Amino acid sequence: MITWENHIGKITISNRYLTDLITGTVSSCVGVADMKSVSLISDICSFIKKDSMAGKGVNVRVKDNRLVIDVHVSVTFGTNISAVTASLKHKVRYAVEEATGAEVDSVNIFVDNITE
Repeated sequence: MITWENHIGKITISNRYLTDLITGTVSSCVGVADMKSVSLISDICSFIKKDSMAGKGVNVRVKDNRLVIDVHVSVTFGTNISAVTASLKHKVRYAVEEATGAEVDSVNIFVDNITE
């Protein structure tokens, strides 16, 4: 659960909701081939839970009542990486702020692989 406070009060949103929202936004972006896992620990947890999408490529944390989002992706060969990452940052920030009302401090895009 992600919890923060603003002028309305205390807000709690499940990690699953944020992960699904961000995953859907990222996978609809042109140039993204796949999402990569955040860490070996998340791979092990998703294997144990038998949930192939649990935390795959997305890490969300709260810093000073604002969200910090890390996204790990694989891009297709021949795409402009800087254009894809700029588009992802904008789309993820917009989707999260519109859906949750939370302020997003930063969206960090990590290109882990280039696939053909």
